[in-house]
Amino acid sequence: MYQIPRGTRDFTSSEMQKRLLVENKIRTTFKKFGYNEVQTPVFETLELFTAKSGEGIINEIYSFQDKGGRDLALRPELTAPVMRMYIDRLQMEPKPLKLFYFGNCYRYDRPQKGRYREFKQAGCELIGVDTPEGYAELISMGYKILENIGLKNIQLNIGNLNILSAMFKKLNLSEDKQKYLVPLIDKSMFEDVLVALKDFKINPNVAAEFIDILTTNDFKKISEYIKEDTTIKEEINNLNKVLDFLKNSFKIKNFNIKISIVRGLDYYKGIVFEIEAPTLGAEKQLCGGGAYELIPSFGGSQTPTSGFAIGFDRAIIALETEEYKFPVEKLDIFIIPVNEDMVNKSLEIAETLRKNLKVDIDLMRRGISKSLKYASAINAQKTIIIGLKELEEKSVTVRDMNTGKQEKILIEKLEGYLLK
Repeated sequence: MYQIPRGTRDFTSSEMQKRLLVENKIRTTFKKFGYNEVQTPVFETLELFTAKSGEGIINEIYSFQDKGGRDLALRPELTAPVMRMYIDRLQMEPKPLKLFYFGNCYRYDRPQKGRYREFKQAGCELIGVDTPEGYAELISMGYKILENIGLKNIQLNIGNLNILSAMFKKLNLSEDKQKYLVPLIDKSMFEDVLVALKDFKINPNVAAEFIDILTTNDFKKISEYIKEDTTIKEEINNLNKVLDFLKNSFKIKNFNIKISIVRGLDYYKGIVFEIEAPTLGAEKQLCGGGAYELIPSFGGSQTPTSGFAIGFDRAIIALETEEYKFPVEKLDIFIIPVNEDMVNKSLEIAETLRKNLKVDIDLMRRGISKSLKYASAINAQKTIIIGLKELEEKSVTVRDMNTGKQEKILIEKLEGYLLK
């Protein structure tokens, strides 16, 4: 008995219907925003991922040597491969470039609900844009994708890493101290942040105010806290414009300011955001992204870039948790030849109807009653029964599987009857 590898899954046809439905809705939304689909290889050079994330990532990914001794890795995410493709082939294309993608990714992670070793990721990259309206459109697209697939309970959180850096600067925290605090802030471990600030000899009142700003949703309060830092003034103004665009142009009201979003990756700069499904508990993040600087690390010219990734599998779990009613895929026609002599004509009719309809045919010669039972089980909307008497009259019997009503229809008029 062979077992499926740990952290991977099989998908039945009914599960695939759900996945394809969600994928098509996501793809449609991307295209409505002017994005074009791209695809990259499942494996890349190992160096591509260590250059972006450091050598430590080797413990988290599936890496191997090929028969030529080259160090390769199954992709753990899709941003780095798309950036590599951009540098290889797209740098001279007119800007902005709006790219989106779907693909399976692989991480050597501890499997749990919503987290697998093989998982599907959907995402996008916006290259050449650093305007507030560009960021607002990107964020709104992520939000609307999740709305359009059918989710009702989602929460958008928006932060800014440059503002967080200004807050660190206000406390005169060294780079090492900032690096110590960032993982704690990322996990919302604010009590531990307070303890660390005490160890760093920060005044308790100053530390408490720092935590208050980290956790407030009041943008005016955040701006006031760092108003003395003139270098951050433009960043504050731009973030304020992004928020205005979201509220007034994109009609998104349900968002929080969350300066504690850090994304946990060094290449993110400036605006960042996350979208959560509160019904999922601890593993609730469905979408995350923001502005980043990555192209120069791969040898390309400095270009504004931003994007996001959607946890495709987790989004489906969120839909199921909300008890979203996935439509059942139906078969248009199931053809039943009454006996072996009718098979040839049945196949001929099936081939004609498949130009416009989803058509299946009984291939097991099991008789009318069993074939009707099977047609019902596979959600056929109509059956076509082809017998000797019908053929002599150049007609067939069409049965509506929902009502049980039957009609004799001339074969020459059959397609028109079924398509009306």
